[in-house]
Amino acid sequence: MPTYMDMHDIPGVKAADVAGAHEADLRVQGAYGVDYRQYWVDEAQGKVFCLVDAPDRETATRVHREAHGLEAHVLHEVTQGG
Repeated sequence: MPTYMDMHDIPGVKAADVAGAHEADLRVQGAYGVDYRQYWVDEAQGKVFCLVDAPDRETATRVHREAHGLEAHVLHEVTQGG
C-alpha cells in the first residue's frame, strides 16, 4: 500500500487542536482501509504534516474531509529510507 506525507497550511494552529483532528481521522479511517500513522505540528509556521498509508491519494484525502474537513494543501507519495 502506498505511503503519503501531507502538509496542511493552518495559520495559528495549536497542537491540541491537531490531536483532536487526528483522533477524528482514526475514527473514520477503518471504513476506507487507511492508516493515519503519525503527525507533526509546527505551531510557529502554521504547518501540520501527516504520515498515512492509503490505497490512493483520493482516499487519504476523503478521510480528512469526512473526519474534520481539513484537507491537505500538498500530498506526496513517499518511500521510507533506512
